Amino acid sequence: MVKFVQAWRKYRLGKWALALLILFLFLLPVPQFVAPEAKLVTNSLLFSLTQMFMLIILASDWNLIGGFTGYYDFGHAVFFGLGAYGTGVMMAQMGWAFVPALLIGAVVAAVFAILLGSATLRLRGAYFSIAMLGAFVAVREIIRVLRPITGGGSGLTLPPYLNRPLFYYVLLLFMIFVVWVIWWIRRSEFGYTLIAIREDEVGAEMRGINTTLHKIVVFTLAATFTGLVGGLWAYQNTFIDPDVVFFDSRTLDMVLATLLGGLGTVTGPVLGAVLIYWLRDVLWANFLQYHLIIQGLVLILIVLFLPEGVLGSFDPNSGTRIGGWVGKILREADGETEETANAAESVEAPV
Repeated sequence: MVKFVQAWRKYRLGKWALALLILFLFLLPVPQFVAPEAKLVTNSLLFSLTQMFMLIILASDWNLIGGFTGYYDFGHAVFFGLGAYGTGVMMAQMGWAFVPALLIGAVVAAVFAILLGSATLRLRGAYFSIAMLGAFVAVREIIRVLRPITGGGSGLTLPPYLNRPLFYYVLLLFMIFVVWVIWWIRRSEFGYTLIAIREDEVGAEMRGINTTLHKIVVFTLAATFTGLVGGLWAYQNTFIDPDVVFFDSRTLDMVLATLLGGLGTVTGPVLGAVLIYWLRDVLWANFLQYHLIIQGLVLILIVLFLPEGVLGSFDPNSGTRIGGWVGKILREADGETEETANAAESVEAPV
């Protein structure tokens, strides 16, 4: 174990690029194995993987505002709905092609995020969360009322284009791009500023940081990515209505995935989304009437026993038992014994 950790830490600078490349090369040929007589790779599996990619992107988007700045957005699915309806209206009502309609949907989500964020991001704590939940419900009802434009409760039917391999590749590339962007943000000065806002927003403001501007920028970025996913989902689904698009548990899935994986991390939402998606798939298949109850219990268990998520619990600085075990391995990998570590702590401790 120690030798493995030493080798890993030696090449840690390129681990992210290598991991993304391996993931891409592993998932790239999957659609080529889909055939009518296939037993392993079927169209159903291809669709499930595409949906999983969507959840990874959505969880990563939510993590930008919830994990990096500490603002828990309980209405983030509103941008998914705006992207879906922006794309759907332009295609079904205006006759636009998919790509320009998708861009319009992303712009609608981004503009709404700027306007909404300018007001709600000045709130803190539960007030922001409640305001976003109210915005989600309000927009859903507005979409329902604007029947001449949105189709109201009857919904809209988009031109059908059932090409599962194409959607698979588009979502795969988009997922890798979003994860790479978040990795870059996490290691940039902008990312450090977001973490400073999360840890002590008042202190960040006293140091001259325009916290509101930073929050609006990252809020808009997350909304734009989410709007793009909503537009892709609408075109793949070929039908949208307020109840299907503005689905209450969609935000819950984002929150669950991020909490399970680890708030404020890059890989946490990815790991959490994979676990949540397949767990939910199993629950739907075997406990259809009770899957929401079990999903709620999972959230309670995460908060009680994994408050820092799976990855956070493995952090040597987390203070958890698992983190202490990992820290011991890392110290041994660096050739540092427990006695020297304790001696260093006693020297550095303030008198």
